Amino acid sequence: MTDSSGIPGGSDAAGGGRRPPWTRRRRLLRWVGLGLTLLVLVGAATGWWLYNKLDGNITEDTSAAAELERYERERPAPLATGARNILLIGSDSRSGKGNAGYGGDKGTQRSDTTILLHLPQDRRSATAVSIPRDLMTQIPACLQPDGTRTGASFAQFNWAFEWGGAACTIRTVEKLTDIRIDHHMVIDFSGFKRMVDALGGVEVCLKEPIDDVQAKLKLPAGRQTLRGEQALGFVRARHSLGNGSDTERMERQQQFLGSLVKKVQSNGVLLNPARLYPLLDAATSALTTDPGLASLRNMYELVRGVRGIPTDRITFLTVPRRPYAPNPNRDELVEPDAERLFRQLREDEPVTVTPPEPTASAATRAAGEAAPTPTGSASGTIGEGNSAGEGTPTPSAPIPTFTGTTAGNTGCR
Repeated sequence: MTDSSGIPGGSDAAGGGRRPPWTRRRRLLRWVGLGLTLLVLVGAATGWWLYNKLDGNITEDTSAAAELERYERERPAPLATGARNILLIGSDSRSGKGNAGYGGDKGTQRSDTTILLHLPQDRRSATAVSIPRDLMTQIPACLQPDGTRTGASFAQFNWAFEWGGAACTIRTVEKLTDIRIDHHMVIDFSGFKRMVDALGGVEVCLKEPIDDVQAKLKLPAGRQTLRGEQALGFVRARHSLGNGSDTERMERQQQFLGSLVKKVQSNGVLLNPARLYPLLDAATSALTTDPGLASLRNMYELVRGVRGIPTDRITFLTVPRRPYAPNPNRDELVEPDAERLFRQLREDEPVTVTPPEPTASAATRAAGEAAPTPTGSASGTIGEGNSAGEGTPTPSAPIPTFTGTTAGNTGCR
């Protein structure tokens, strides 16, 4: 039987018979193609929306950029091509959503935490140097929020952020170290908590139980996963943990950051979109950065360059310091150890750390005995010089090592 179309076994429009198999397959493929096209368009539109949302979350610090431009001639020149120095600043400002519960002082802000992160040219390691908030140092004349300028002064380091924000802190660090700061990031209490919660918490190992009323933190000893509020209390607690010093607090901050790095590098985060997007959303919403980092693309380029660094090559240490002679509640640099560290960073040389010696017992701390050696002191020495007395390191001169740890040594074992 042949229909009017001449196709054997077929039917005409009025016959109501079945269409041939190849016609049905062609219609099916057409619908599948249309569906895939719609899925691609929807996916692309969603991806574009998500990208723009994350990109728009980042706050650009244009005022700091303008202030640094004003003093460009005074700033150090970058010495190592391709290396990057990033200043990480934790603000204790009580202004802004979610921060008012940490105190009533809403008119000022100081740098609760300041870390100089050095990324070498080869991106095979990373060095994070904590700068004590109580370090006595030279602070340059800085632009204040009300438009007036402070005079240059010798003062406590974290006053720089209170007086002149990120720009003043950057210029203070540059004068202290002679290291050019390429980028900076500022994060407040609320932003820090959101990032930790987006990760599902960060694991730390507590040598002793914690019961700190001021930090609202009560935890048993051993392995603990800290969520946002607990994590903030852990890195901020000072007076009732250890010997109550800022030095021990910086060590806890370094321990926490090392554990956080391991968590972010794990497949459970980077390869899991359901966990990666909340982290990116929290991180970008929490950050105020210089214009050079204030885009998702630039931030990604930075992260891509360091995400493969082994944890045992991510180093944490505190700048060599000791109690300031006129006021033991403040700090001063230990020289020449501090300058040796700064020189290695300037010249993009690797920094070697050794674990700190066991801390004094609780009874010793209660008796108020001072630590036998300054925190962060170098245990190696530079060569004494050649026969001409020029002070040039000899080829066999040992590389200085500093007290510190690595991301691979944090957490419980």
